[in-house]
This record gives sequence, structure tokens and C-alpha cells, in this order.
Amino acid sequence: MASVSRMPSSHVSTIFAPASGFGRAAVSVIRISGPSCTSLLKAIGGTVPEPRRLSLRALRDPETREVLDRGLVVFMPAPATFTGEDMAELHLHGGVAVRHAVLGVLGRFPGCQAAGPGDFSRRAAFNGRLDLTQAEGIADLVDAETEAQRRQALRQLDGALGRQVEAWRSTAIDLYARTEAALDFADEGDVDEEGLEAGLAQDARALADSIRAALGDGRRGERLREGFFVVLAGPPNAGKSTLLNALAGREAAIVSAIPGTTRDAIEVRCDLGGLPVVLVDTAGLRETDDPVESEGIRRTRRRMEDADLVLHLSPAGEGVASEPVSARGLAVRTKIDLTDSRSGGDSAGIGVCALSGAGLDALLEAIRAAAERSLGGSDALITRERHRTALTEACAHLDRVAGGAVAAPELVAEDLRLAVRALGTVVGHVGVEEMLDRLFAGFCIGK
Repeated sequence: MASVSRMPSSHVSTIFAPASGFGRAAVSVIRISGPSCTSLLKAIGGTVPEPRRLSLRALRDPETREVLDRGLVVFMPAPATFTGEDMAELHLHGGVAVRHAVLGVLGRFPGCQAAGPGDFSRRAAFNGRLDLTQAEGIADLVDAETEAQRRQALRQLDGALGRQVEAWRSTAIDLYARTEAALDFADEGDVDEEGLEAGLAQDARALADSIRAALGDGRRGERLREGFFVVLAGPPNAGKSTLLNALAGREAAIVSAIPGTTRDAIEVRCDLGGLPVVLVDTAGLRETDDPVESEGIRRTRRRMEDADLVLHLSPAGEGVASEPVSARGLAVRTKIDLTDSRSGGDSAGIGVCALSGAGLDALLEAIRAAAERSLGGSDALITRERHRTALTEACAHLDRVAGGAVAAPELVAEDLRLAVRALGTVVGHVGVEEMLDRLFAGFCIGK
């Protein structure tokens, strides 16, 4: 298991935080982790329960001995815990006043402090219970909105990427060790330098090809995390906002007969067959002297360039859309209730009526199929841009070794060392302090 630099035990406080939702509930759970767990449980519960068994306790204020609640307490001794430290959980009645009273007592206990976002997962990473890719999997699992995102996050949490990166890193370390050995024993007569260099280049190329195969996944992992973006584009009054509301099942965008009502992009997140789809309503495309509307049109064109799929809308019976349908586009003929056919008088595109719902099932199926083609296929290993950046850097150093771009053995060794380092940043071996702050800042408190 990869581990970042361990926190000195003398500076480790005991942290606590609600691990369940705020507000009124049947049960409220408070998590505790750190060296003061046992003394804290004795102070508020009288005794430390048998490890890993829920025990009923009257929880008291250590100063006044007032009973705060009667709840279940579980103690989990280190190191076989989520954080690698002593941990405890208090299962309380879910009233706001109960939770507030218990948290107040914990905050006054010596050596205890309220946890910040991601503090429990941060400690798990510091103590070698998680590598960084698994910690990111936890964050993705909490944020998952669709079935596909849940499955991908679980694969990350189970260590799919971490294990593969560790295998690549182990191979790179072996190559680095061989180079260092050749440097150390270069004056020995039985060292075949030419054979060593040829074998090293071949192995470096094979390793780079293996990493590059994972990089050539069409960014499916990142796109699945962020969502499949579908931009609705077309002239003013083509029915973009009405169609967005119909697809979303709610009034997300203002609908008006006045051209230019939509000035900025409106995003709606949907679960389409287990896939995350983001529908984007945009400003109508036309020539205008209005500086505000012109800015909206500029942003529309930028969103069209970045979109995974563009729905090119044009009203049925008014001819084809003035904008050419892009390679990642789909022609949609709107307002077919005003014509005699679904195609609006021509065979181009899918005909829909957002008001009656006609054609919406066919359009949703076309969007789902496009999302499936883009996000489906084999499971993606890489789910974040930082993974891709580090692996690309490692490939660059290995390519230099494989291609003979560096001749001096010392420079070959340096390229291999940098490749090992780049791979190490993915799982958390080196250079991670700043990244840790960014990663765990996005967690919820109690995770």
C-alpha cells in the first residue's frame, strides 16, 4: 500500500465530526479518530466497550455528569481501522439538540478538535490505509449521481488504478536499478554494456507502450466523472429552452417568444440510463448588435466546440438549420406539431414536439446511444487529469530512454528516476502535499 509522509504522533490530535446528515433524523452518527479515543470514551461513557461491538451507554458531560443521551457506542482499535488510528462511533438519537450537546462536549475535551473536510480520509492516506487514487475514489463515490459513476468510483476505491500504477512503477524501478548497477560496475570486464543498453531500451519501450495504451482511452474516465455534455444550439425561438425543460422534466429555463431571452448557458444534470448527461441550453445563434447578446453567442460557440454532442435545432417547415451540423452533432427538427410530418417536410434529423412529447423518446435514445459510445466500452483506469499528466510525463522519460535520445548512462539513469517519480505522484509516494490540500478540500466533513 502506498503511503505519504506519516504525521508525527506527537502532533496528532483526536478529531471528531458528524458522519450522518444534518437536521432531524432517526439516528445521528459521530465519528472519532485519534490517540484520545479511549480516554474520551471513558470520560463520556464510563468504560471502553469491547472492540468492534455496539454497546449501549449513557453518555454524560464529564464536567456536570449530566446525561446527554443514551446511545450505542463502538470502539475500533488501531491499526485495523479506516484511518489506521484508534476510532470510535457514537450512534445517537437524531435530534438536532442531542447532536449539538454531544459535539459541544467533544470540542471541550483535551486534545480533541472538530474535523475539517476530508480529515479522516487524509489520515487514512497518511497512515498507509489508502493510496491517493483510492482516496479520490471515496470522493467520487460520495459525489456519484449515476450508476456508471458509482461503478467507476468503486473500481477506483478497490485500487484498480493504484495496483496498475504500482506494477508500472515496480518495472521502472527495476530498469533504474539495472542502470545504476551498470554505472557502479562499468569498469568490470564481464559487464556487457551494449547488451544492457539494448535490453534496457526494449524494456523501456514496452513499459511506455503499456502506459500509453491506458492513456488512449478517449478520456472516458474523466468524462464519466464530469458528465456527457449535450449542447442545444440553434437560432432564436427554435425551441431550445422548451426542449430543455421537456427533457429535464422541470422548468429549468425561461421560455419566451422574445428572441434573445437566453443570454447565458443553463445546465441541467440528468441520469440517462445510468449515464451522467448534462444538457446545456444556450443563446440563439444570429447576427446582433446587442453587446450582451453577442457575448452570449460567443459563449454558445465555445460550448459547442467543447461539447460531447451538439443538438442542432431548427423549427420544422423553416428549412434546414443555417449552422452546419458538426461531426459530433445531431439535427433536431422542433415544433413538428405545426407540420404534417415528423421530419418537418424533409428527411433531416429527428422530429420532436416538446409540448406534446412527440419524438422525445427517439431523441433521448439517440442521446443515450451517443453517451454509451463515448463513455461505454471497457472500464477506464484514468479518472482525473492529474493521473493523465503524471502518466504522460512518465511516458516522455521512458521514450527518451527507448529511443536513445540520451546517450550518457548518467542521463539515462536520470530519465528513469524521473519516470519512477512521475508514477509515484499518482499513488502518493512523492510530491503530494499541495495536491493533498486540493484533494481533501473537496470532501464533506466526516469523511
